Amino acid sequence: MNLSIIFGIFLFAMFAFGIRIIFEYKRGIKFRFGKYIKTLKPGFRWIIPFVETLQIVDIRIITINILSQEVMTEDNVPCSIDGVLFFKITDPEKAILKVEQYGFAITQLAQAALRDVCGKVELDTILSKREEIGRNIREIVDSETDDWGIEIIDVKIKDIQLPENMRRMMANQAEAERSRRARIILAQAEEQAAGKLLEAGKMIDKSPSAIKLRLYQTLANIASEKNSTIVFPFPEEMIPGFQKKTDKS
Repeated sequence: MNLSIIFGIFLFAMFAFGIRIIFEYKRGIKFRFGKYIKTLKPGFRWIIPFVETLQIVDIRIITINILSQEVMTEDNVPCSIDGVLFFKITDPEKAILKVEQYGFAITQLAQAALRDVCGKVELDTILSKREEIGRNIREIVDSETDDWGIEIIDVKIKDIQLPENMRRMMANQAEAERSRRARIILAQAEEQAAGKLLEAGKMIDKSPSAIKLRLYQTLANIASEKNSTIVFPFPEEMIPGFQKKTDKS
């Protein structure tokens, strides 16, 4: 009787020890004496203790950081670039059987691809076309990891660190560019204003009353200060006569 109880307890312990729960977003790689048997889907699963082992693989999108890499661009500018990579395991069996520590392997591939891609372009391209640089890195890494059952979803360039002297030069260049644009806008405004003044002058020349109105408006602007005395050495009716003599000459 005691032996049967002990045997029952032993069987229950063996059964309980072999129970595994696999979540919906994971898969279980089952081995028996070190040999791959099959991939277990989510749910309640049981393995033979001490005979079978289980490795759990997460099939969700995983994010890893691409550590800052020292890069020399095509135009010989040193800079430090880091990024982030998103990948997903599409075949858990290959991810376990074909590569050791797939996360570390992907990180090393991404770092090498980042240095390779950024070293072939100029600094202006890296600064202005981050999305394109990220796509090129993704294509390189994805081609290498395809046999591992891993899909590279996306690669993003996070930060670009430049030397202090290069930052000052870029700031001076940006300031000079803003100054150039301001001068162009001012010159265009002066040109437009001169054109409008020319049109207004032609219109005033065609109407003597317009000249008087303009004169009165000028006097009103001067009188607004209330500290000026205006003296006419001749009647303002003589202004049209002077204007006609000026036109004839």
